[in-house]
Order: sequence, then C-alpha cells, then structure tokens
Amino acid sequence: MEKLLVFNSGSGSGFQELVENSRTGILQAKIIGLVTNNKNNGCLQRAEKLLGIETMVMKGYDILDYDWVLNCFQAEDAWISLSGWLKLTKGLNPQKTINIHPGPLPHFGGPGMYGHHVHETVIQAYKEGKIQNSEVCMHFVTEEYDKGPVFFRYPVLIRPDDDADSLGARVNKIEHAWQSFVTNLVVTGQIRWDGKNTKSLVVPDFMKCFL
Repeated sequence: MEKLLVFNSGSGSGFQELVENSRTGILQAKIIGLVTNNKNNGCLQRAEKLLGIETMVMKGYDILDYDWVLNCFQAEDAWISLSGWLKLTKGLNPQKTINIHPGPLPHFGGPGMYGHHVHETVIQAYKEGKIQNSEVCMHFVTEEYDKGPVFFRYPVLIRPDDDADSLGARVNKIEHAWQSFVTNLVVTGQIRWDGKNTKSLVVPDFMKCFL
C-alpha cells in the first residue's frame, strides 16, 4: 500500500477525513503521520483520537528541513498531502506532493491567500462583478506558491446573500467530500505529471470535466 504523510496547520478536519477514508478503502494509502506547526492546533487532538497516527510539531517551520522530516517518518518514498498547510514548501518531490486550495487558482492563490483570507477576497471579487463562483482546487506542489499544475476544480456557486463565512462553510464541505477520492487517483497513478512540465499532466478522461 502507498504511504501518505499529511501536513496541516489548523483544525485538521480534512486530515481526519483522509485518515478515516484510508481506513474504509476509499483512499488506498496508509496515513503514516501528521506534521503541524503548533501544538495547540486541533489536528493534534484529532490525531490522538484517531489512534495509531504519529505526529510531529515543528517550530519555525518557515525554514523547515523537509528531508529531515521525511527521514523521521521513514517517508522518503511517501506521498505528501498539504491539507491546510499555510507555508511555502521547498525540497519536496513535486511529482508526489499535492495541495488542496479553497479558491480559484491562479487568481486567488499565492502568499497570504489561505483559509478565510481566500473567501473574503473571493466575496469582494463577486461583489465587484468579476466572478460568479468560487472553487475547490487540487494541484501538484512546486517551490512557487500555488503554481503547480491544477488537476481538479470543483466550482462552488456564490449566492447573493453569501459572506466569507457561509461561502467558506460550503467550500469546506466540498473539500471533505472530494479530497480523499481525488487523492486516491493521485496515489494510484491515475493523475500524474513529470514534476517539470505542466503539459505532462495526465488526468483520467472521466475527471476531465473537473479541469
């Protein structure tokens, strides 16, 4: 079975979905650990309740030595899921590292564009008549913020009475519903790229409606 290491900076709700779906077989990968940046993050409490999940708390993770982290988890050949991880990563294998983003890429990505900040910016763009919907996006990770090839887009219609909170809640539901399924397509090789050329991206025909 493939191995998956999860990086999370927040409550860990998406992390929990990944773990539970790995145990039901929806995600055909073993979650070998959780890396977070704050001992007070809710994801640690979730990991404790889920049992059997090793955890690591990093300090000063802006300059994190990812090779050292992978060695600690014996995860040199593992897939990496950035599920609510807020900082730029460098040195991870771009062929085996993926991220989920709560807004349309590339226009609503980059430094500072995470979580509630994304939803606030999306709502403002909607009010200005620039967009009609938000998106849940999944993409491979490079050493530039949110610039790796996107392999999944799920549009989320913005309602006239939406604010950042209500939109964020619906986006979060879509993230939970799809993250494990799409991650499974990645770890089983059905979605892939060569780590260098975006034109090398391969997506199954039945998923091309999400591009």
